[in-house]
Amino acid sequence: MAESKPDQPKRAQTAESGRKRTASRLAAVQALYQIDLTGASPATAIIEFTRHNLGGNAPDESFGEADDQLFAELVEGTSARREDIDRGLASALSADWPLERLEVILRAILRAAVYELLARPDVPARVIISEYLDIAHAFFAGKEPGLVNGVLDRLARSIRSEGLRDDQADNTAPR
Repeated sequence: MAESKPDQPKRAQTAESGRKRTASRLAAVQALYQIDLTGASPATAIIEFTRHNLGGNAPDESFGEADDQLFAELVEGTSARREDIDRGLASALSADWPLERLEVILRAILRAAVYELLARPDVPARVIISEYLDIAHAFFAGKEPGLVNGVLDRLARSIRSEGLRDDQADNTAPR
């Protein structure tokens, strides 16, 4: 368990680490956007964002201080599992709005969120959905945040319930 800083209450430390995770998610979405638009490698995007945008290095301080490890994990993991993520997203989207038709930033938001749902069972699904819904609101004022909410809710129920069923099956299997 992490020690408390003497001059900062635990609640303030928790809020600070939460802001760092939020900043990491926002930066990851923007790095994934850059990767999608430019074809840059995840490693290149991570280096550029870490050097120029994270940890207070941004000219406009748009990200604040981010958790570099979480940022890198989100970018690398989302990129590595993109095909699986895109299949899941395609199944949750309507035929009228396939993944390819969505704006690049909207795809980046959805991809990063689905990666977290798949790879971070330590983070509650409702926290992931809330965080990425907030990011969607930062970029969109129209119906897009509702789309993000609906798609992520649908996928979270599928992804997390399958994991629960698998855990239950493992616990009841003979040893």
